[in-house]
Amino acid sequence: MRRVVAQGTFDLLHPGHVHYLSDAAAMGEELHVIIARSGNVTHKEPPVVPDEQRREMVAALKPVDEAHLGHPEDIFVPIERIDPDIIALGYDQHHDEQRLQAALGERGIDCEIRRASALDRNDPDRLLSTGRIIDRILAERSD
Repeated sequence: MRRVVAQGTFDLLHPGHVHYLSDAAAMGEELHVIIARSGNVTHKEPPVVPDEQRREMVAALKPVDEAHLGHPEDIFVPIERIDPDIIALGYDQHHDEQRLQAALGERGIDCEIRRASALDRNDPDRLLSTGRIIDRILAERSD
């Protein structure tokens, strides 16, 4: 059985998240998702939704077999525990695949890294990022 790991912040769930996780699930037979803890999110604004609530929401999605909170100090701990065959990255996630592969190798984790496909972003009304959702809420609800 091919085990796949996907990971992300998953702050406000949107169609881009569902597409990513569906794509990741199609890469194997079992999908585990690691949800980043708020304290570990440094590449963008911190999440609005609490850690455990984000984990619960991701766990409820059909493509997901198991959802895990990331480790507070070492992002590789859950990957070592899950022992995936594939790590599926979102098509626009900030990870450098070569650096990630090297770091996995240093930890003795032997798995393939793949990128999920892009979802059509041409429709301006389609909210495919948490930032766009927040911007829309602020624009439509501010006094």
